[in-house]
Amino acid sequence: MMAGKLRTSVDTTRYEFKPCFDRSIKALSKDEKAEIKGACLAFLDLLELRTRIPIGIGLKRLEDDYWEVRKGLRLRILFRWRKDSIEFILAGSHDSIKDFLKDS
Repeated sequence: MMAGKLRTSVDTTRYEFKPCFDRSIKALSKDEKAEIKGACLAFLDLLELRTRIPIGIGLKRLEDDYWEVRKGLRLRILFRWRKDSIEFILAGSHDSIKDFLKDS
């Protein structure tokens, strides 16, 4: 989908979709992949354009520099938010995010 692609905003925040992010979405349906992509783009617009979070998308800090974007009740996107970069790490269920954090 987007692995390795970098995007830089005006304030020099780098965005990177890690290879593990792409691997995590391979098992998702076409519709779920589209939802994940839409949620990522909405989140980037939120950061770059200072827009409001769209209805149906939630943003939550999990621990340290790990955050999640929620799309509905089932789909979540895990990312690491550092001072000058955002790395998209994983897309999946609540349990898959929880397992990743437990193992990291």
